[in-house]
Amino acid sequence: QVQLVESGGGSVLVGGSLRLSCVASGFTWRNYKYCAGWFRQAPGKEREAVATLNEDGEKTYADSVKGRFTISQDNADSTVFLQMNSLKSEDTAMYYCAAYIGTRQCSGGYILSPLAYRGQGTQVTVSS
Repeated sequence: QVQLVESGGGSVLVGGSLRLSCVASGFTWRNYKYCAGWFRQAPGKEREAVATLNEDGEKTYADSVKGRFTISQDNADSTVFLQMNSLKSEDTAMYYCAAYIGTRQCSGGYILSPLAYRGQGTQVTVSS
């Protein structure tokens, strides 16, 4: 069974940094085509795809985080990271790791798909 477990959330001041991690179990990334990434949801707001990454290392970012957030994957391909710098109060949200398995395409729509696996989320709170 595929499971994604996030960690690394917390409370930070405006301008600070956090690094989120997503560990996958139940499948081996390198054996599949996939679209992995992070989306977030703040109270009363729609889900927003933040960053995606595919098996070729191609990445996409939401305009709201470009230049501040970086998505990456470790050499063993077991963990997906989201490095978040220059955090703003509007970055406050629950952050979820997601993975859509078996696709050659990769964009925010794939990680928001109900067919994507996702974790339970990790809370990020940015305060001034």
